[in-house]
Amino acid sequence: MKSAVTLCHVAEAATGPFVFHGPIADGFAKAATHGFDAVEVFLAGPDAYSENDLRDLADRHQLAIAAVGTGAGMVKHGLTLTDPSATRRAEALDFVKRMIDLGGRLGAPAIIGSMQGKSTGAVSRDQALDWLAAGLSEAAGTAANHGVPLLYEPLNRYETNLINRQADALAFLEQRGIPSTLILADLFHMNIEEPDLAAALRAIAPRLGHVHFADSNREAVGHGHTDPAPVLAALRDIRYRGYLSAEILPLPDADAAARDFLASIKP
Repeated sequence: MKSAVTLCHVAEAATGPFVFHGPIADGFAKAATHGFDAVEVFLAGPDAYSENDLRDLADRHQLAIAAVGTGAGMVKHGLTLTDPSATRRAEALDFVKRMIDLGGRLGAPAIIGSMQGKSTGAVSRDQALDWLAAGLSEAAGTAANHGVPLLYEPLNRYETNLINRQADALAFLEQRGIPSTLILADLFHMNIEEPDLAAALRAIAPRLGHVHFADSNREAVGHGHTDPAPVLAALRDIRYRGYLSAEILPLPDADAAARDFLASIKP
């Protein structure tokens, strides 16, 4: 397993669970100094940083780009794949596909988390799930053109009323025939929804593509009540070879959070 740390340069997400906020170049330098294997970048949009600049930073600091977030489409522009407006859904899909193109050219998958949206008002859950399946299928096709998977992240019940548990995400992807899509398992969300984190990870082993390794309070593991031992044992047992990514709050400060995260995954 490999380590990754989150870098965010989105003003609207200044209080979000990302370790290093501010200029992406500074984040790359910090990640290298702490000894991470890769970075996970959360950008304001597909034109926020050029592909060449990101590649140069990765090469200079000998870091991989583990994943590219798409959530700025929601937090900055209010876009989701399940918006009641067909025009807004099309805008959301366009944003997602352009982020996929950016990540794909860098060999990195894109994450669909908050941009999945939710069922609201007159939109039934079944209708929202149909729109989500259609959006994910088209986005996955774009990702496949770059030879990378799409990462789909189930969120907790307070953020979406669509899919909250890992097994349900797996069933949704398989029943809807959504190709080239892996599951991003986030321990913070799982702590709310799953009775057994390790068992939930084992159940989705064939399609587990990325892990946000965070404690129950969204800090580095060790600061809440999540027991990392069975989680790490399950990941070893299923021969997970992907990233453990620090999508955590920068507490008590960013450097301390980075150090604590790396210490938490050493076992």
